Amino acid sequence: MKNFSNTSSPDRREFLKTTGKAGLAAGLSLTILPAIAKNYHKKGHAGFAESIPFKQQPLAYDYKALEPHIDALTMEIHYTKHAAAYAKNLNDACVAEHVDTQTAKLEDVLASISKYTPKMRNNAGGHYNHELFWKSMAPSSTGKPSGKLLAAIEKDFTSFDAFKTQLSDAAKTRFGSGFAWLVLNADKKLVVGSTPNQDNPLMDVSDLKGFPVLGLDVWEHAYYLKYHNLRADYVTAWFNVVNWDYIGQRYESAV
Repeated sequence: MKNFSNTSSPDRREFLKTTGKAGLAAGLSLTILPAIAKNYHKKGHAGFAESIPFKQQPLAYDYKALEPHIDALTMEIHYTKHAAAYAKNLNDACVAEHVDTQTAKLEDVLASISKYTPKMRNNAGGHYNHELFWKSMAPSSTGKPSGKLLAAIEKDFTSFDAFKTQLSDAAKTRFGSGFAWLVLNADKKLVVGSTPNQDNPLMDVSDLKGFPVLGLDVWEHAYYLKYHNLRADYVTAWFNVVNWDYIGQRYESAV
């Protein structure tokens, strides 16, 4: 197999600097985000409400396990090159910005990300997003959620199919690179949206705020080897590998 190592940073674009929204974001970070963080770290839901570590975690399945929907080579490159680079660069940024990764929580860093450098923003988001993304998929998918999560989706979106359409549209219409999200907002309502690049709903600079229940990676490196420029086909196929058991437990940990 060829060596696909890439020494360049996985982020290909600079973030636009915020201007008028900065004050609003700062205000929200003092109200909504601390409440989300407090709920996120509550006890009793080990593995879901606990903080994501600063280091890359092992995959729970083989690179080929999600085929034919996600091919093995894409998974290998995505995990060992792109995601690994985010983890490494995050730890480098933490050293440079005096963040103690033994005591700090990644979620707290994200909640005040406006205080840090673009390198921290890009890589803290990239690492968090990918760690969630891997866990959000499984070789055997139930096809749809059940229990409390299904009831909440049917309440907030009228039906599971309506939710799938909204999340698919958010993923397909995200300009450039980014993630589409299912988010539990401060009102305990499920909403769908997207963020650019490696931003996520925990960040104080994000327009979409809340607890990330589910995240769908729509960077080209997540699908281009198999689906080329057909992002919509990738999004459709991705629903076949969603780990609804994990997502359901994740949702229940946050309500």
